[in-house]
Amino acid sequence: MKEDFDVVVVGGGMVGAAVGCGLGGGRLKVAVIESAPPEPFSPEQPHDLRVSALSIASKNILAAVGAWQGVESRRFCPFRRMRVWETAGDTEFRSDDIGERELGHIVENRITQLALLERLEAFENVEVIYRVEVSKIRYQPGKVSELELADGRVLSARVLVAADGGQSRVRQTVGLGVTGWDYQQHALVIYVETAYGQQDITWQRFVPSGPQAFLPLTGHYGSIVWYNSPDQVNRLKALADEDLLRELQAAFPDCLGKIDKVLGRASFPLKRQHAQHYVKPGVALVGDAAHMINPLAGQGVNIGFLDAAALAEVLLDADKKGEDIADAAVLKRYEKMRRNENLKMMTVMDAFYRVFSNDLPPVKFLRNLGLGLAERILPAKNLVMRNAMGIAGDLPRLARGEPFI
Repeated sequence: MKEDFDVVVVGGGMVGAAVGCGLGGGRLKVAVIESAPPEPFSPEQPHDLRVSALSIASKNILAAVGAWQGVESRRFCPFRRMRVWETAGDTEFRSDDIGERELGHIVENRITQLALLERLEAFENVEVIYRVEVSKIRYQPGKVSELELADGRVLSARVLVAADGGQSRVRQTVGLGVTGWDYQQHALVIYVETAYGQQDITWQRFVPSGPQAFLPLTGHYGSIVWYNSPDQVNRLKALADEDLLRELQAAFPDCLGKIDKVLGRASFPLKRQHAQHYVKPGVALVGDAAHMINPLAGQGVNIGFLDAAALAEVLLDADKKGEDIADAAVLKRYEKMRRNENLKMMTVMDAFYRVFSNDLPPVKFLRNLGLGLAERILPAKNLVMRNAMGIAGDLPRLARGEPFI
């Protein structure tokens, strides 16, 4: 038996589930395939190692599709200040300066995904297919795609959405190429218990070996991100908890405060990757399947949510006009909305990374001068804040908090 869908989303992570929610309640028949759903949440559980700094635009998207309530009912940590510095240069961004309650929220990835999947279950036009792998993809441009699942089901899709990560099988199957490179640096994420209460500030300091960052979590907990060479990260990751704690205290600035315990750690390589095209007839890429960005400013999932909002908007608008949602001309509207915007963000992050990873005295002088000027030139500083929060520029309607169903 073949089951016919208008849209099949392969990957029910945060971005894929957001695509499904964006299409929820409409006329299109949608399937979201999630082979490894997250475990249920309970307040007694320790924080997950994988967390994201969700922008105001991302919160708007989650709220507009009805998923933010699922985040609020679990746990999240708002932050109102963000400090960036290196030796003489220093700037602090504050939400009060632009009349906002907060700059963003630190949320565990699993909680965001659970909230979105929970919301998906409420839509009559969306079916969520759990715990099954895609065994075969048959794609022919201009024709309906077919997916064979490991349990024997066959799904047809007018539009196939690749939300299956940086090594996207869908992207590879349909022949959409990528360009990219490794940064020759790894990030070590350390989950810690602090001697102080919940913070409202994130900070990042730049040192010759790479950035050091602190992200606040609820209660007496935080997430520390330590960028360093692969060899150093592997060495640090292998240390006993007490030894890693001593290394943290020696290497990190005093503003980190007293850390009582190391509770967990994980590491990942830094990589940039960008699809040469986001669409083909009947196919669209979103999230990491389309782009992998340097995590310096935590924008990866935020630009992924903007992808999801833009694609849902394009598909629903085309369907409302009676257009073929699988037509390349329709899907290119989504690519036009997102690819150059994402490329700009990736380019800015690359430039930021290269400038702050360079220890040449003239470059060091200029970046300290730049941070100092950023602190003093308020219009430029506030514009940077608004862009980081996702509340500047030409945004999809969901990112402006405007439901379109």
